[in-house]
Amino acid sequence: MTGCGCDDEVLGLERRTLRTLLLINAVMFVSEAALGWLAESTALLADSLDMGADAAVYGVALYAVGRSRSLQARAATTSGVLQIALGLGVLIEVARRSFYGSEPISLLIIGTGLVALLANVICLALIAKHRDGGMHMRASWIFSTNDVIANVGVVVSGGLVMLLGTRVPDLVVGSVVAVIVLRGGVRIMREASTSS
Repeated sequence: MTGCGCDDEVLGLERRTLRTLLLINAVMFVSEAALGWLAESTALLADSLDMGADAAVYGVALYAVGRSRSLQARAATTSGVLQIALGLGVLIEVARRSFYGSEPISLLIIGTGLVALLANVICLALIAKHRDGGMHMRASWIFSTNDVIANVGVVVSGGLVMLLGTRVPDLVVGSVVAVIVLRGGVRIMREASTSS
């Protein structure tokens, strides 16, 4: 501590930012999961699980604010493991829907994907000023950038389902989102191991 209160102010700002990110992602997780099942969309389900993982990550990061670097690294590692587990779960769901079939509703996919994109752009703007902070904040930045990419893919998949009249784009984007989630988890674990 420098005695100027600057450190306390930064930590308070990080906590407020993470609480906001946690709330946005938790609400979007529940909403997108429900609409994903309704729309029979693997892409939306994958994206909702990504939002759920992000909510958990932000909760872990919130816990790590102001704590030691080793605890921040452990929190980031936990987040990475969670991301990897959810990514594998999404790939299993993609395989299940490929085998048993689905009838994705393109307009619902596009609309929900656009709302999720807006939510993630807001999250990205909130976390941008903290991306050079502790490992827990860098992990949050990685998740937010991955989410924006995934949301664009979801919207595109809905358009392709409508245009082509097939569920294949939805399954492909669901797989791609799962791979993005897996890569993000691996990247966070790698960064956490080098910073601890």
